[in-house]
Amino acid sequence: MIKVHHLNDSRSQRVLWLLEELGLDYEVIRYERDAATRLAPPALLAIHPLGKSPVIEDGDIKVAETGAVVEYLLETYSAGRLRPLAGTEDARRFTYWLHYAEGSAMPPLLLKLVFSMLPQRAPGLVKPLVKGISAKALTSFVDPQLRAHVGFWESELGRSEWFAGDQFTAADIMMSFPVEAGADRAFAPAAQPRLKAFLEKIHARPAYQRALERGGAYSYA
Repeated sequence: MIKVHHLNDSRSQRVLWLLEELGLDYEVIRYERDAATRLAPPALLAIHPLGKSPVIEDGDIKVAETGAVVEYLLETYSAGRLRPLAGTEDARRFTYWLHYAEGSAMPPLLLKLVFSMLPQRAPGLVKPLVKGISAKALTSFVDPQLRAHVGFWESELGRSEWFAGDQFTAADIMMSFPVEAGADRAFAPAAQPRLKAFLEKIHARPAYQRALERGGAYSYA
């Protein structure tokens, strides 16, 4: 049975969702973030040297990094499901979104989180200085980047119903976390009707809901 080392409120929720979409049996091994730092617990270091989640174990095979896990599961178990036919334009879009989700979409979202949290964590004497620097970084660099990405997502969903074409694929699973995190910290869903519809559709999928039951509390749902 596949084992999923799953951290709450993390990108590994997508792995549980994919497993549910594929109808595979799996075991969830849960880890909880530190309530103060929001960091993963040291116990994850015993699973992977970087102490990150998700990590899956499939017999003697261990795979880390969400995109790599998704590719492994699709290659091993999907029998062509949840991905477009190879060699098509949709397949090229699928590959793009599969890698874009982590490679381009997540860095500005992470910067938004970091700079938003810095002032409250700074020592009292330097708090005003840190607040000013953080605000400048957000307004001059991070927020414009996020507006560009959100506009791109909204526009691309105007080309087809899903990110890689008119059929739901694992690219939509990969893009779920950036869009959910973006709705939490980068855009108002009401102002982005296509992204709002995307979120409503994925949240209504039975496999998504089953994954939530298995994974536990998830702030972005």
